[in-house]
Amino acid sequence: MEYIYAAMLLHKAGQKVNEASVKKVLEAAGVKVDDARVKALVAALEGVNIDEAIEKAAVPVAVAAAAPTAGGASPGAKAAESQKKVEEEKKSQEKAAAGLGSLFG
Repeated sequence: MEYIYAAMLLHKAGQKVNEASVKKVLEAAGVKVDDARVKALVAALEGVNIDEAIEKAAVPVAVAAAAPTAGGASPGAKAAESQKKVEEEKKSQEKAAAGLGSLFG
């Protein structure tokens, strides 16, 4: 996780996320750097809109569950629809995380 945190820190600071800068952040934090992981992270993030990825990952599940439904629906139908939305959101989040999980073997 520290590799991803380093990349997020650099992005938030407006710095370029490249191998050298990620390595410097990790070394400054006292982490023993694995060059292969750094290369894999930078390659995985190439072409990724980090702000958009963070925004998608940060969608609270409670918002999906609290979304208003059609006026005439019964409470049971509302609960089923709400559960379906929560499950779809969870699957979406798992799918997004699966790509980054491969970095850590």
